[in-house]
Amino acid sequence: MARNTREVAYDVLADVAQNDAYTNLVLPKHIEDAELDSRDAAFVTELVSGSLRMRGLIDAIVVAAGDREIDRIDPPIRDVLRLGVYQVLFMRVPDHAAVSTTVDLAAYVRLRSAGGFVNAVLRRASEKDLDTWIELVTQNHSDELDKLSLEFSHPRWIVSALRDALGNNKDEIRELLARNNERPAITGVSRAGQDLIEDLLDKGCDEGHYSPYAVKINSQPHSLPEIRNGRAGVQDEGSQLVALTLAFAPLVGPDGKWLDLCAGPGGKAALLKYLAFSRNAKLTAVELRPHRAKLVENSLRGVLGHHETIVADGTDEQFATGDYDRVLVDAPCTGLGVLRRRAESRWRRQPKDVGALAKIQRNLLENALRAIRPGGVVAYATCSPHLAETDFVIEDVLAANKSVRLLSASESLQNIPGLKHASELPNQGDFLKLWPHLHDTDGMFIALLTRD
Repeated sequence: MARNTREVAYDVLADVAQNDAYTNLVLPKHIEDAELDSRDAAFVTELVSGSLRMRGLIDAIVVAAGDREIDRIDPPIRDVLRLGVYQVLFMRVPDHAAVSTTVDLAAYVRLRSAGGFVNAVLRRASEKDLDTWIELVTQNHSDELDKLSLEFSHPRWIVSALRDALGNNKDEIRELLARNNERPAITGVSRAGQDLIEDLLDKGCDEGHYSPYAVKINSQPHSLPEIRNGRAGVQDEGSQLVALTLAFAPLVGPDGKWLDLCAGPGGKAALLKYLAFSRNAKLTAVELRPHRAKLVENSLRGVLGHHETIVADGTDEQFATGDYDRVLVDAPCTGLGVLRRRAESRWRRQPKDVGALAKIQRNLLENALRAIRPGGVVAYATCSPHLAETDFVIEDVLAANKSVRLLSASESLQNIPGLKHASELPNQGDFLKLWPHLHDTDGMFIALLTRD
């Protein structure tokens, strides 16, 4: 049976909630199965991603409008209401259309009896504009973090962690939280040099802002044959700068053995392989999970050069050979720097995850330092600015390893040939920290280390 756009959106939310699915993976499949045209696909994408990002604020509005705690509402009706409130308060959907189609959606999920409740909540929600609702749901909260959490729809612990990482800057935290709720542009990466960049520009892409390998994609990425054949990929410029910072870090001596200890899903590894190819170096890509290792292999297959993909734990002693020249640790992390791309992730992560991940991060970094030869370079990167996953990890590893030294990642960044708008990027301190609200990239942390 053909599904309309709201039904497709609901099915995506249900998939995410019930199967722990990732929106960026299941959304395209649902759109394809429903045979939606580009306009309807864009509507569903905005409705799904937006309602997930703004879930915290929407739930507070639902509670106020429905006079019922959110946990006392059946899960399917919760998702129905989230989709409806998002249309009423965040999209240019006429109120009557949003209300009627959301009531119909209650019947679609086989809870027709809830139609009256859905109708009442949405009509009350439509009686006030968004700013009025924000003022209403935050007015009884004296704590600033609680207010920010509600207004910008981030869990309180994430607001606190981001504010700490920004040095408790009260104005800047608002800018960051607001940017996290905006849909980012689609960025592509050339894995075949400047000639491919020119081809992509001829096909309607725009130049990237920083990376000489980046383009802004103005269409569906897989409409481009260069994306389909692997010579180009979809990759944020922050991630590109991670690979480039490692590749162009100063190095004395041989430069033929490169290692990526946490390669999945393969984006950074693919760019590294191309950069290694220009120096006749070989890349070894390591990934713990077999299904992600397949993604790595698929990413690397279309790129010139030499590589091997190994399914293993990056902390294994087999990699502590002491003869690699460059090693990347793109460590598993909470992902607090990519909340604008991963709509559901802010609601999945918990504070307890930080400690468990930090232990893994330290182990990976220490193994990477054992993997390099004296004078080799390790790049430690996370897509999280959380201090426990960034500064504190580096401080602990340096304190425990007297032969390890910190290099300047920000200076290495300036060495990248063809780097654009370099003056906009941070060039103070040894760490490189990129922010969505300052650099329009994903939030990235990069540190470079070597050992004597």
